[in-house]
Amino acid sequence: QVQLVESGGGLVQAGGSRRLSCAASGNIFGINTMGWYRQTPGNQREWVSDITAGGITKYADSVKGRFTISRDNTKNTVYLQMNSLKPEDTAVYYCNAQIISWKAGNYWGQGTQVTVSA
Repeated sequence: QVQLVESGGGLVQAGGSRRLSCAASGNIFGINTMGWYRQTPGNQREWVSDITAGGITKYADSVKGRFTISRDNTKNTVYLQMNSLKPEDTAVYYCNAQIISWKAGNYWGQGTQVTVSA
């Protein structure tokens, strides 16, 4: 059974930094694109960033220049380094991965709360 587990959320002051991690485990044969989404109450889940298996990265305009996504394929882990955080970055952050397994598909983590205080 495939699982994604996020960590690194918490409370941070505006202008500060935070690093999120997401580790995939289980019967994994390979992982294609991994990414991060975020969601605030009453709103749809919003794409933040993703990275291909080959390391090609994309970012939403709202985080470009402040967030950096990376991955360690040996650990099946994706990271999101968040710098210059703003109160509007406050959200639950979800990890997503396209995993090749006995049941291939799109997998989600349970989410980790990031709160940025003004």
